[in-house]
This record gives sequence, C-alpha cells and structure tokens, in this order.
Amino acid sequence: MTTLENHRITSPASYREAATFRRVWDWPTRLVHWGLAASILGAYVSNRLGASYFSLHLFFGYATIVLVVFRLIWGVVGTRHARFVNFLEGPRGVLRYVSAVGRKRRTRYAGHNPLGALMVITLLLVTGAQAALGLFGNDEIFNLGPFAGLVSKEASLFLTSLHRRLFYVIVFAVVFHIGAVLIHVFVKREPLILAMITGRKPADIVLPEEAIASSRSLLAILLFVALTAALIFGLDVAPRPDTDIASF
Repeated sequence: MTTLENHRITSPASYREAATFRRVWDWPTRLVHWGLAASILGAYVSNRLGASYFSLHLFFGYATIVLVVFRLIWGVVGTRHARFVNFLEGPRGVLRYVSAVGRKRRTRYAGHNPLGALMVITLLLVTGAQAALGLFGNDEIFNLGPFAGLVSKEASLFLTSLHRRLFYVIVFAVVFHIGAVLIHVFVKREPLILAMITGRKPADIVLPEEAIASSRSLLAILLFVALTAALIFGLDVAPRPDTDIASF
C-alpha cells in the first residue's frame, strides 16, 4: 500500500504564517463528514423524543446508510485525499506517527494522519453497522424497522439489542475523535476543523502537487442519486410482517 509522497517534515514553518491555502478536501468528503455528524445527533435526539418520532429516527438512519456507503465507494473512486490507498497505513506507519508525536516532532500530512485514518474507518464501520442493524429493529410496542419482516422475531430482537449497545461504542469513538481534533487545533495549531469546512489547508502543509483540482462533482452527484434510488427500491420491495407487532 502506498502513502502520500513526502508528507513528513520535521520542522515546517508555523501553520499560522501560511499566506495561501490549497484545496485538500472535496465537497463530497466534507458533506459526508458533517452529514454523518448531523445524522448521528438527529438519530439520538429523535430516539429520545419517543416512539412518535420513529419516522424521523428512520430518516436519519437512511441518511447514515447512504452517506456511509457513498464514503466507502468514494474511498476508491474519489479525489486524491479521499481515497483510502492514499491515507491508510499499516501498523508500522501508525507506530511511527505515534512515536513522532510522543517525541514532540512536527509532522505534516496533507490529508489524514495515520491515527485520523483509523478513526475515519472506525466511525464509518460503527455508524454503518448501527444504521444497518436498525433496519431490522423491533421495539415490541409500536414500531418495526423496514426490514424486520425479513427475519424472525427472535432475530429482530437480537439485532435490536446490538443496535442499542453499539450506540455506546459510537459515543466513545465520537468523544475520542473530538478530543483528538481539539488537541490538534489548540495544541499543535493545525486548522483541522476549518479545513473540513472550507476544504483548504495552509500552503505550508500542502505541497502544490498535493492539492486537488476538482471535487469530481458529476460523479459524486450520480453516485448519491444511485445510492438513494437503490435504498428507496429496497425499502419498497422489503416484505412487511403480516401480523401485528405484539405477535410478530
């Protein structure tokens, strides 16, 4: 597996002194990032509001599925820094980065650093699994997930239990992620939050040849439309339980 070329330096210029910015993150990657954040929060709030908001809870679950699947595909066909091959590193790369941080050496990554890359994959997997499990959910009172009819009641209840438990894993991952970002922003003085909003990083972090020229917008839009249509079709053809929820 290859990594970003020449992405480490031991003493880069101060991040605050950069006079120009170069684009690193395409808008689809940023949309997925903030869209997942909104969907996780929305799913939590709608669940806390009660059974009458179940349809809204489902909407946020559907949004999560589309966003996660899109990001996984975009990790193969997307722009340079969105592709997994350009930021995922093996154990040696991760340990080398952790060692450099521990020795307070400056590091420079145009895209994700190795630990950030692991967090990206972790969040995609756990949020995707959480949303997928919810499709088979059953609260035994009022509501069923749209795919609950595909499995037995026992299986539905088991998957619902996993769905609930996985929430705590997501909370832990999100808290860890936010904490790591805040350390980078306020301790290492790396503008990670601003970069994920604007798509740009200071020029002393991103070499000219590392900047992206476009977001591949047409491909991204077509992919979003295709995934949304596939989800709608799947929901439409999924069998529904023939009995009421109490006997399902």
